[in-house]
Amino acid sequence: MPKSTPKSKKLSSIGFTLIEVLVVMAITGVLGLGVLSLQYVMSESQVSLFKNYTNVEEANNNISTLVREIRNTQHGENGAYPLNKADNQELIFYSDYDYDGQAERVRYYLDNTQFSKGVIEPVGSPATYPVDQEKTKVLSENVRNDTTPIFYYYNGDWPTDTVNNPLNTPTRLSETKLMKVYLEINTQANQPERNYILESYVQLRSLKQNL
Repeated sequence: MPKSTPKSKKLSSIGFTLIEVLVVMAITGVLGLGVLSLQYVMSESQVSLFKNYTNVEEANNNISTLVREIRNTQHGENGAYPLNKADNQELIFYSDYDYDGQAERVRYYLDNTQFSKGVIEPVGSPATYPVDQEKTKVLSENVRNDTTPIFYYYNGDWPTDTVNNPLNTPTRLSETKLMKVYLEINTQANQPERNYILESYVQLRSLKQNL
């Protein structure tokens, strides 16, 4: 009888140790899942940040190109005025964007979240710009302007004249001397607080003499 007591204690001690091991394994498993989840979230965040950075850099380059082209607006080969259309989210003008000695009809516009560019080469003599020959390409697919204008137009009295600027639609073609390009870029449509703002001002050289 006295010998059975130590065995009982030994078995009880072994049982307690197994429970401890199971508890530790369970905690370790939970911690492991937590670490993996955290790594996944961090990886997703890094990918999102990289995509946003790439999109912003691409958009910034496109704005630089757009500004250069707008700065060098000129009359069309058909004698048309340098500015053809000046809307909030669509701009059409004439510029020798490819330096071939002829002015192309260049169009920048927003379609939902896609910011695109269209170009029409002059054809024939006298020159025409067939709309069905426009070549378009998407510059950015993550523009979050929604109804906020991409293009703002100002007359020669800006910034002194804050009453008539930015210009209203009826006077834009005849009075625009300065423009602002404004884009909001974000790969995550559900996180507007993280929109990247890109903006640039440009003076239209061909119209500068009328200031």
